[in-house]
Amino acid sequence: MPGKRLKAFLDENDVRYITIKHSKAYTAQEVAAKTHVSGKEFAKTVIIKVDGKMAMAVLPASYEVDFRLLKQLFGSEQVSLASESEFSYSFPDCELGAMPPFGNLFDMEVYVAESLAEDYQIAFSNCSHSESIKMSYEDFERLVQPVVIRFSRKKVAIPHDPGDRWMEEY
Repeated sequence: MPGKRLKAFLDENDVRYITIKHSKAYTAQEVAAKTHVSGKEFAKTVIIKVDGKMAMAVLPASYEVDFRLLKQLFGSEQVSLASESEFSYSFPDCELGAMPPFGNLFDMEVYVAESLAEDYQIAFSNCSHSESIKMSYEDFERLVQPVVIRFSRKKVAIPHDPGDRWMEEY
């Protein structure tokens, strides 16, 4: 059963959390809507490669990774999105695309967007497209010890655009 490892870890560390069951959803924004959690408080996990090494970029569902900022922060031209085939083996108990933001359980560095670190509580997928967990950001930070940096920007829908494209907002 996906997510057992994370729940056991949270229980061992006396973390208070809520498990939210929901119908299947495949994007972070969709999961946020189904769980009645703000897109700003729903953490999506994006697997990136920094100079060939995989890491987790964790940001609000309503934001997107700014790779230009990451390249500047790391002083590297080799920062990119990892393909599913490159990281799927790292998450044997998780459904593809539903990785929780606990890199410490998967031997990965975790980078958290400043905007997510401002939240009192966060929610995230628990290795499943139909189960999420909600907990305090403070407990998440204590357990994961992520590096908090500015690497994301908010996605804003253009109201009169029939293609529903996204526009950058800084």
